[in-house]
Amino acid sequence: MLVGIHQPHYLPWLRYLEKIARSDVFIVLDDVQYEKNGYQNRNRIKTPQGALMLTAPVLRPTQVPINEITLDERSGWREKHRRAIEMSYRKAPHFSRYWPEIEAAYLREWSHLAALNRQMLETYVRLLELPTRLAYSTEIPTSGSATVRLAELVRAVGGDRYLSGAFAVQAYLEPAVLREWGVRLQFQEWEAPVYTQVPAGAGFIPDLSILDLLFNEGPRSREILLGAGRVVDPPDG
Repeated sequence: MLVGIHQPHYLPWLRYLEKIARSDVFIVLDDVQYEKNGYQNRNRIKTPQGALMLTAPVLRPTQVPINEITLDERSGWREKHRRAIEMSYRKAPHFSRYWPEIEAAYLREWSHLAALNRQMLETYVRLLELPTRLAYSTEIPTSGSATVRLAELVRAVGGDRYLSGAFAVQAYLEPAVLREWGVRLQFQEWEAPVYTQVPAGAGFIPDLSILDLLFNEGPRSREILLGAGRVVDPPDG
């Protein structure tokens, strides 16, 4: 059983969803430290003028776990994001098919970023018709740290293979520790796909939010995702 693990993202990009699509179980790592200026609370959509970053504003982000991060609801961000998405994609061929479910997240208040991201992610997985089971690290007891904790999480959901990003070994991952736990390390190999995009201005822009693919390609989105990546073994096997 192949297990992917990653922090939650707001309006996650295609590589994130491809990793989920490849996994039998995907664990959302929602109790590690929040990463300021990362993608846990922001991502890009396409407008006629080019890429636009949408950021959900948070309060007191320093040294706080992701599941404790609170949103600044006084800023009016939900309506700004709702209008930006609608204005940018309302002429996309599959906008009306998906927008009602996606818009629903912007029509209610949210106190915590993790809850918003969880609801949105579960919506995207359903709309893409992915069979992957989602789990959350806050609901899985572990006692180790770093790579040991990753191994514990994989084993806790019945996994024996761990799907990692390509640069994790250089950054923090210890393959020997995974081997000690009987977990086989594999990597996500990814190349951003090219597909039909509207609005047509600014040319094709890769690596946008999953919204861009869904609204433009509709039921083909899953096929496009899976065609853009693959699972590979590390060079040493």
